[in-house]
Amino acid sequence: MKRISSLAILFMLCFSNPVVAQHTEDIEVGDLLRIEASENYQYSHLQFPRPNFIIKRGGVANYKKLDGILVEITEVNQVENGNTIIKIKRKDGKKFFGSFSVLKANYDQALAAQEISQVKKSPK
Repeated sequence: MKRISSLAILFMLCFSNPVVAQHTEDIEVGDLLRIEASENYQYSHLQFPRPNFIIKRGGVANYKKLDGILVEITEVNQVENGNTIIKIKRKDGKKFFGSFSVLKANYDQALAAQEISQVKKSPK
């Protein structure tokens, strides 16, 4: 019985690792993404600052203006739990909310929740 359990675990580990690696190969620095409209403007996987921090830095906390904005990936990090954390900046060079130039996002979860969509791959 222990042999079967060990064999099953080994089999799962062998085939689960390439799936995780495949997600990080799909995205590269320079890829373009689009921020999509979120339900009630509550973005769960895009790490926007809280409204009080936006206001303290002189920005305007208007989440409606985020719909359809093109963003560019500036950094891709793979964390221990298998998630891919990306840093994004606006393609037009402006700052988010008028005060933040770069934001973080959980790529896999934001893509699955349709908070972002991939627009264009960077040329290799």
